[in-house]
Amino acid sequence: MKLREIAHSRVGDKGNLVNISVIAYREEDYPTLVERVTVERVTELFREHITRPVVRYCFPNVVALNFVLHRPPIDSVTRSLRLDAHGKSLSSLMLSLEI
Repeated sequence: MKLREIAHSRVGDKGNLVNISVIAYREEDYPTLVERVTVERVTELFREHITRPVVRYCFPNVVALNFVLHRPPIDSVTRSLRLDAHGKSLSSLMLSLEI
């Protein structure tokens, strides 16, 4: 099953830092997020987009995880030549994760 079946995602950025939140639709799915959406799996998923280890924060009260990714400085919002400089499409990549 894909992550998108039990959760939705939001992305925010500051310079070359990207925050990707994964929020369970239902409270009972939160333990599955914690178990299967690990730092290792997210690092592998985004390996081509990041320069440093991924950091994960768990928020059980809001049934969400937050991942902090470091992009190369050339990919920061103000310097990137990419079509999606803000990285909003990264949430779609996250939700494609097989869990």
